[in-house]
Amino acid sequence: MLTLIEKVLLLQEIDVFQNSTTEDLSHIAAITERVMFSKGDIIYEEGDISDSLYVVVDGRVRLHRGGTDIMIAEPKNVFGTWALFDHEPRVSAATALEDCTLLRLTKEDFYDLLADHSQITQGVLKTLSMRLRRLLQNVKISDPT
Repeated sequence: MLTLIEKVLLLQEIDVFQNSTTEDLSHIAAITERVMFSKGDIIYEEGDISDSLYVVVDGRVRLHRGGTDIMIAEPKNVFGTWALFDHEPRVSAATALEDCTLLRLTKEDFYDLLADHSQITQGVLKTLSMRLRRLLQNVKISDPT
């Protein structure tokens, strides 16, 4: 069983929450749930509805598209982050490489929390805008001539 403090410490690792206070993270931690998967279990399939973000507590998870590995998520790694922000189908599948424990944050619970805590919304929007600015700074503008 994970304590609220342990959950907060894991959530601090998530870049989208980097501008959230410890108090905000404790609100988010309170709505996460611990889920367990056995080796070989499919956590979600490519094309499934995006409904949750996951944080690896123990074990390893393979993220893959078709037969190609995208990454191996290990403890403190996060996957499925964009599920909190869009309604698009998953672009990859997630499979437990070994028995694993994950924290799951559902989109529905997250939206309910945001409705009551505008400061969390502000922190998340600030992080997303900073990420977008960094991406735009790396875009090369071609000369039209």
